[in-house]
Amino acid sequence: MRFDLITIFPDFFAGIFSHGVLRRAVAGGLVGIDVHDLRNFTHDRHRTVDDRPFGGGEGMVLKPEPLAEAVESLGIAPKAGPDGRRDSSRDPARTQVILLSAQGVRFTQAVARELAALDRVVLLCGRYEGVDERVNELLCDRELSLGDYVLSGGELAAAVVVDATARLLPGVLGNEASSEFESFGPADLGPLSDEGGPPRSTHGSGGLLDYPHYTRPAEFRGLAVPEVLAQGDHAAIRRWRRQQALAKTWRNRPDLLADAELTEPDRVFLRSLGWTG
Repeated sequence: MRFDLITIFPDFFAGIFSHGVLRRAVAGGLVGIDVHDLRNFTHDRHRTVDDRPFGGGEGMVLKPEPLAEAVESLGIAPKAGPDGRRDSSRDPARTQVILLSAQGVRFTQAVARELAALDRVVLLCGRYEGVDERVNELLCDRELSLGDYVLSGGELAAAVVVDATARLLPGVLGNEASSEFESFGPADLGPLSDEGGPPRSTHGSGGLLDYPHYTRPAEFRGLAVPEVLAQGDHAAIRRWRRQQALAKTWRNRPDLLADAELTEPDRVFLRSLGWTG
C-alpha cells in the first residue's frame, strides 16, 4: 500500500515514520510513504500557496492551483470535471484522495479498515484557515477529522491516519490477530475464537474498550493483580475481562455502548454501575 502526503512542511515527517511497526513495514516493502512539498507546485518567486478568502475574514486559505497540480503530478485524475461528471479513470475502490480538516467526518477504526483495503491513499494536509473548497469538490473522495478540536495543520492528522491504517495491513504486525482483538476491533470472530484457552480481548465482540492488563510482579506498590487472573479458571477470566471492558467503556466512553453488541448479562452488569440503556 502506498501513502502520498502533500504538505507545506515536508520536514515535519522526517523521522516520524522511522520507528517501530511503521519502520519495519516500510523496510519490508509492505508500505510506501512519500512526502511531497506543496511549494514545489507553485510558479511565483515567493512560492505562494495561500491567499485571502473571498468575502473577508481572518487568516489565509490554501489556494487550489498548487494542490491540484500536486495531486495530478501523482498520476491521479480529478474526481470530477466542472460539469460534475466523474472521471472514469479514477477508481475510489483502489485510490482515494483525502483532505484532512476540522470540518471532516471523524476518523475511526472503521474508517481505517476501509482505507486499508485500498492500494493508495493521498493525504492533503490542510493549513491556515482551511483549503479552497473547490479542491474538496474536484479532487477529494473524503474529508476527515481526528476529532472535535482544531490542530495547527493536517500533518499530525496525516501521521495518525498512516499509522492507524498501515498497522491493519497483512504482515505489518507480528501477530496477525493483534489488530482483530483490540479496542474498536471488528465484530466477534465467532464462538471458537478463544476456545481451549484464556479468552482473547473481549472488545472483538462489539467495539468495547480494552479491559485492564496486568503482568509481573504480582504485587506492585501495594496493588495486587486481581486474584481471578491467577486462578486458571478460563470461564471466570472470560467473565471478569468482559465485565472490566464494559466497566471501562461505561466510565470512559459511554457513547460506545449505544452500538455495542450487549447480552442480557452485560446489560444487568452495566445497570449495576448506573447505566440506564
